[in-house]
Amino acid sequence: MSYEKSLQAQPISIGTKQTTRMVELGLAVEVFVAQDADPRITLKIINLCKNRGIKVTYVDSMKQLGKACGIEVGAAMAAVVIE
Repeated sequence: MSYEKSLQAQPISIGTKQTTRMVELGLAVEVFVAQDADPRITLKIINLCKNRGIKVTYVDSMKQLGKACGIEVGAAMAAVVIE
């Protein structure tokens, strides 16, 4: 799980609202999306990332993504942001 190191080494935004905001502001470098998250939620961010040329990395589950972000609950998405 190499994505865990990426999420722990740099500042991140966790969750749908914060991730979307960072992408829209142009501050996201890479976005991590849980494959088991609701497609109605993830489809918007995936398309937004494609339009802006931001790398999207898929993670197996929301639980794994939440754990990698250092939180106790699952996360549908997270973004590595520039400071």
